[in-house]
Amino acid sequence: MRAIDLFAGLGGFTEGAEALGIDVVWAANHWSAAVETHAANHPRTAHLCQDLHQADFSLVPDHDILLASPSCVGHTRARGKEASHHDAARSTAWAVVSCAEVHRPRAVVVENVPEMRGWALYPAWRMAMSALGYQMGEHVLDAADVGVPQHRKRLFLVGVRDRMPPPLGVPREAHVPASAFLRWDDGTWSPVDRPGRAASTLSRVDAGRARFGGRFLVAYYGTTEGGRSAERPIGTLTTHDRYALIDGDRMRMLAVGEARAAMGFRADYRLPPTHKLAMHMLGNAVCPPMASWVISRTLDAA
Repeated sequence: MRAIDLFAGLGGFTEGAEALGIDVVWAANHWSAAVETHAANHPRTAHLCQDLHQADFSLVPDHDILLASPSCVGHTRARGKEASHHDAARSTAWAVVSCAEVHRPRAVVVENVPEMRGWALYPAWRMAMSALGYQMGEHVLDAADVGVPQHRKRLFLVGVRDRMPPPLGVPREAHVPASAFLRWDDGTWSPVDRPGRAASTLSRVDAGRARFGGRFLVAYYGTTEGGRSAERPIGTLTTHDRYALIDGDRMRMLAVGEARAAMGFRADYRLPPTHKLAMHMLGNAVCPPMASWVISRTLDAA
């Protein structure tokens, strides 16, 4: 079984496929840093660094399954004010159609944020895939339900050529708490109540203490008003530092190794050397266990 990975990013789809014994023969991304990181972890895979709007898909190796994570920037609610680059980001999904038209693989699996379904051209995209023989089933799944210690809801569009969309079912693994990967004795800590600390952060910490005691997580931004228990999966990781650990009167941001575990990547998976770049790639990635779960059930129906 051979697969390719479009918009491969950090490599969550590739990891998930390889865990099933699938040979990921080709991976592509427009960002050189992501391609370098993917290649460092998957040296047997051929790589292309290119804007996939302009790719010649006739040069891509033949494959049985097409995996793709088009940009979510234009769909996510975190995008802020609309800008022209969001239109370009949304249109990356058309590369999936172009590649499928050339190769007609047995199965296609696409990952994005659930808000993709509100894209004005989403019905047209679905019709284009249907014209190629794929009826794309929609599944909004939470990575926590396959044992990833993070609540991360994502849209998976799955299709098998010339067949109805496969019924994936619902994952029901026991939830793994954030405490499973948090390292309370490690890292660089600072006082919670230090000069310059934002009043909103201090307010969240106070609310968290009242509810959870001395140890918990707190979000630096988002809609969470107070803290978050470490005895449940962490909330969705993003491309910017989001969660801090609170331990009594001290706090620190989530470490890269903790974020890697929260995403379900193996402990020896190589990441960029800088904290900012590593967290950015992790926040954009597909959780490998979720990828394995979806791919496995898609191929069962193929």
